[in-house]
Amino acid sequence: MAEILLLHHVLGRTKGIEAIAEYLKDAGHTVHVPDLFHGRTFSKLEEGLAFVKEIGFNEVTARGVRAASELSHNVVYAGFSLGVPAAQQLAQTREGARGALFFHACLPTSAFESQWPVDLPVQIHAMSADPFFVEDGDINAARELVASANHAELFLYEGKEHLFTDNSLPSYDANATKLVIKRVLDFLA
Repeated sequence: MAEILLLHHVLGRTKGIEAIAEYLKDAGHTVHVPDLFHGRTFSKLEEGLAFVKEIGFNEVTARGVRAASELSHNVVYAGFSLGVPAAQQLAQTREGARGALFFHACLPTSAFESQWPVDLPVQIHAMSADPFFVEDGDINAARELVASANHAELFLYEGKEHLFTDNSLPSYDANATKLVIKRVLDFLA
């Protein structure tokens, strides 16, 4: 069974993020879900983005990276949108990473001081017409990562919703999320 550090998105540690963590725990995995916003949650992307701009994107990423400091090095790093930068940094630069799961976002590997470890497994999940994923260049970064790694998969789901895996949001897509969970559990096995 895997130990997983799961980093939430711009709306905070929502009930939907906790639900994903429960799916993984129910499958026997150890899941850590730090609250990078210290109890704050938001119902709209604009509100969450305003809060993040206030504290700083770099500070949010630093909080995610610090959350790993008390964990073993044999961790799977998972990030949802805003949580991806810290998860990707940890997976790419922290020795001993077992894998990575990126949901709704992906950064170019050049964003960090080292290249992606070619044998580190990674899955990237997003909707094929998500404007944040497609128009902001995440899809290109994901394709480059997949091309550079020996064990990497990019899964694109039909639709345009950004946070489609969070069952506490109107953007939730139950069918797509069911497939995401199946693929993640297969990956972790």
